[in-house]
This record gives sequence, C-alpha cells and structure tokens, in this order.
Amino acid sequence: MLPLESKAIISKPIGAQLLKVLGIDEFPSTTLPFQRMALDLRDVPESMLGRGLLELPWGGLLRSADAPDLGDLPVLAIIGDGRVAKAGDVIEVDPLRHRIASRYRRGDNGNVLFATERCNSYCVMCSQPPRQVQDDWRLNHLLDLIDLIDADEPSLAISGGEPTLLGEGLVQIVERCASKLPDTHLHILSNGRLQDGSELHRRFESAHPNLSWGIPLYGDHYGLHDYVVQSEGAFAQTLRGIYALEAAQQRIEIRVVLVRPTFERLPQIARFIQRNLPFVEHVALMGIEPIGFAKAHHADIWADPADFGEELSTAVEVLDQSGIGVSIYNLPLCVIDRSLWRYAAQSISTWKNDYLPACSDCALKARCGGFFSWVTPAWTSRAVAPIKELVACPAH
Repeated sequence: MLPLESKAIISKPIGAQLLKVLGIDEFPSTTLPFQRMALDLRDVPESMLGRGLLELPWGGLLRSADAPDLGDLPVLAIIGDGRVAKAGDVIEVDPLRHRIASRYRRGDNGNVLFATERCNSYCVMCSQPPRQVQDDWRLNHLLDLIDLIDADEPSLAISGGEPTLLGEGLVQIVERCASKLPDTHLHILSNGRLQDGSELHRRFESAHPNLSWGIPLYGDHYGLHDYVVQSEGAFAQTLRGIYALEAAQQRIEIRVVLVRPTFERLPQIARFIQRNLPFVEHVALMGIEPIGFAKAHHADIWADPADFGEELSTAVEVLDQSGIGVSIYNLPLCVIDRSLWRYAAQSISTWKNDYLPACSDCALKARCGGFFSWVTPAWTSRAVAPIKELVACPAH
C-alpha cells in the first residue's frame, strides 16, 4: 500500500499549492513554467548541482531532510515514506499542516479527479460517505491539477461524491481535459440521477473525444435499487439519466456492487440490463470495499462470493452472450470459479491494494487483483487460499 500523504519540512513560504515533480533527467524537455514544478534532487550528487540550475525559479526543491541549504528556494523534505512523491507525480504542498500529499501518480492505475464530497444518494456500502459541505473550491483546484498531468496519461476517473452536482463546473473540467488530455480516457463515476429532467447531459455531447460514464444499478426493480442507495425514486431517476446520456451519444458502463441483496438477484439484474439497456458497452460486477458506510451495515450487505458462484456465473454468461462487455472487479481469483478468471480485473488502486498472508504462496499472485488494504476477517471469503499450480489465466 502506497501512502497518499506524508509529513514534510517546508523551509520557506511557497506559492503554488500544486507542483509537478520533475526528475533532473526530464529538465531539458519540460514545457511547464518553473514555478509550477518541484525539482527532485534527492538522489542527485552535490557535484551535479550547478549554480545555473539552482538559480531557476523552481516552485520547490525536493531534498532529503539532512541535505544542506541551497539558498533562497523553498526546500521540501519528506519525513517518512518518500514514495509519496516521485518524478512525474503531482503533489499538493500544505505549509500550514507541514504535509505533502499525492494528487496524481505517474503510472498508477487509479488516478482520480475528486470533484466533491457532496452526494444526493446515501448508499449503504458507500466507501466515501457524503458530506454536505461547501467545496466549490475544488473546481479551480482540479483545473490547475489537469494542467500538470502527463499528456500521455491513459485514463482518469472523475469521482466524488456526485460529480454532476458541480453542474457547469463538471463541463469545465471535461473541456479542460479535452484541451490538455485529449487522448486520455475520461471516466465519470456518477449515479446518473441529475441527468434526469435536465439538459446537463447535452453539454457533454462531443465535449471530449474519449469520455465514458460509470453508472450504478443495484436492482432490477425500484425497491431493491432504492434500498441500496437509500433514496426514494432513485431507480427511475437513474434509468432516465442513463437514457438521457445514451441520447447524448455517451458511452456508458453499468456498475453493480455485490452487496447481499444485489448478489441474490444478480442473474435477474443481468437480464434486465440485457433487455432494457442493450446499448451499454460494459458492466462491472464489483466486490464491496469494506470501509465507510459498509462497516456499519456489514450484517445486511456482506455476501461471501463462495455462496453465490452460480449467480455470478449466470450473470456473466447472460451479459457476455449479449455482446455486452463484462468484468469482475475487487474479487481475488481464488474465490471465483476458474471459468470466470478471464473476466477478473486487477481493479483496486495501487495505493489501497494489498494481499493476505495466504497469498504469499499463490502461483497466480501477480495476476490476481488481491484485496483492499483495510480488509478484515469479517470481509474475507472462506474460499481464500493459495493457488498452488501455475494455471494459464488468459485476458478477457
């Protein structure tokens, strides 16, 4: 598990809060203003630190805590795990709290533009419980962050909370990504409810050349879906929102988190998608992330995948035979049938991905998605066990 932030010594007042970490080998090719960058000198010999280099107006210099002073430039010294910042990353410097936090990681599989803490649903298993706070400041923060992200970044998610609560602000974020990151796959994680009855969906038509939406659906009837999201009328709003997005020629993924009541009707949900939403391009069947609201509702939502193997296999078969792409997220290989291994993705973000002691002897550990770092025995399938033989596990 990689740290998201660390204590730091910040030698002088600093201007920009967001800085791109620059390795000295990238210095000749950078096009960003020096004030937007932190030059990483942690492994650079003192003999290479020429006066001309140090006289440039860097936003900061990343140094070890015991390195000598380098003059007037602010020095940033990470106390603890230095992996919180490496070349290519974007860091947020907080002089008041004496902390440095990672806001973008080069090469990570889970980079997210966090839009807001607010949400209009209260899902029983929500891993990021909503807070009704005034956080409109995040819009300009994200616009600044996008300017510092690698142009060849393969994918970014926009998440929350509920991103569509930003309204026109979300459109600005997508348009900035279109300008700065046109080749990056942009995936908006939304409940779809605010697309219902509004014209917001039309603002995204042709807004970005590689944009898609991840919309949750937790039941094949209103009672089940509305129970999971704890919001009356959500099922109808979500469906109308999905149809509105399809009318705006948006690419759509359906996300189904495998809480117990949803797992029990998974084949019916798959058939509902097959019949009523045949235009969606992908369905993600997702294991629970055991944090946030999920911890308070364990008895109601926990379902051991070992008890629902038939339901999972049937749902995958229905969707696959319908020509709808399907993947299994957040479930280790050992708890699902081998026939489903080709659908299992390494989906857990690097910074919260771990393995259990039982995994140390597993022949397929490198191929397996593992577990969330905060998993406990209460959230662990009884089927967890090392796979001893090296078995071919073709990609789906």
